Amino acid sequence: MTLTNLKQLLATALLIPTLLLGNAALAKSEPLSGPAPDFALPLEGGKKLKLSQLKGNVVMINFWASWCAPCREEMPLIEDLFQNYKKLGFVVYGVNVDFNPADAKPLLKETGVSFPVGYDSKNRVSELYGVDSMPSTVMVDRKGNMRFLHRGYKPGYEDDYEQQIRKLIRE
Repeated sequence: MTLTNLKQLLATALLIPTLLLGNAALAKSEPLSGPAPDFALPLEGGKKLKLSQLKGNVVMINFWASWCAPCREEMPLIEDLFQNYKKLGFVVYGVNVDFNPADAKPLLKETGVSFPVGYDSKNRVSELYGVDSMPSTVMVDRKGNMRFLHRGYKPGYEDDYEQQIRKLIRE
């Protein structure tokens, strides 16, 4: 086993207690401030998308994994939000953290996701954002500043997402 594989295994192991304990202890949403760290990830087909290319839009960065049950539950709801608000300058940038990007493809096909999904198989972007639970979502305003953080997912969180999207679109 290489050092990189060992690091990836450890990163996943650190997320498991949060997933097993559920999200009851996790806050629905936390305010954030400061510029969103820029990153570029490969998309399907090999192109890369930099977060900074999306400046001027309200961006939801959603960190997820195919093995995460709450991620699977949340994904179609995020797609609905994207479809409802994309004409108003809202973009979702999905960040898949599976070690093997091929593991993500069945879920993406099943949910019919149309927003861009980057593959963070080495967990560099996840580390940059301090992701400690799955899913994790960061809302970024049109100026590129982080505004809200969501750890985990429970039914009803999508209502918070929608309120925050509307607020940030109006700014």
